[in-house]
Amino acid sequence: MTKIFCDIADIKQIKKFNNKRTVKGFTTNPSLIRKAGARNYSKYCKNILKITNKPISFEVFADDKKKIIEQANIIKKWGKNVYVKIPVTNSKGIFLGDVIKKLNSKNIKLNITAVYTAAQTKKILKNINKKTPVIISIFAGRMADKGKDPVPQFKQSLKYAKKFKSVKILWASVREPYNFIQSKQLGVHIITAPPSIIEKIENFGKTFFQLTVHTVKGFLIDSKKSNFKI
Repeated sequence: MTKIFCDIADIKQIKKFNNKRTVKGFTTNPSLIRKAGARNYSKYCKNILKITNKPISFEVFADDKKKIIEQANIIKKWGKNVYVKIPVTNSKGIFLGDVIKKLNSKNIKLNITAVYTAAQTKKILKNINKKTPVIISIFAGRMADKGKDPVPQFKQSLKYAKKFKSVKILWASVREPYNFIQSKQLGVHIITAPPSIIEKIENFGKTFFQLTVHTVKGFLIDSKKSNFKI
């Protein structure tokens, strides 16, 4: 069963979506936290943890290996439900396998982010144990934005991860509600989506006929409001 996580950092939205049964966890990143108006990263993240005890990912923003490890060791202390989010490579494209291995060996729950290929998934799996929880976030939407099909990467990644019960493959950078259906069909463990997408997922179920009538009514209402004449 594919779990739904909410990708958000706004405090009000987290309070709202934390109460939803459909939402099983949260993901954040420095960009979302900045957009939410945070001035103190640590303080803001700790305020979020006062709201929810569901799994939540907080990302490091260092770029060199030593500082990534330092930040990860701080973040993991914030709460038992915290996953430390680290990129699969740094900004220079250097694979962070040794960082992943070191943090994983210390039983730090990780969310490996910015993954695009099954080959990257395979490299990650070579650097982890089979006990400590690890999420591998594959950026499906950003792949699709560039004309690339993410599905084959998920299929192969899921095959590689099959032997690791502690590993969850996550569908990231969601672009439309139908991505949830795709995730379920593939057997992806988690999909993380913004609030607007989750609300649309919750309204799944209309028939094609109902959609037709709803669409026609919408056109009719807009044309009357516009006082169009032919």
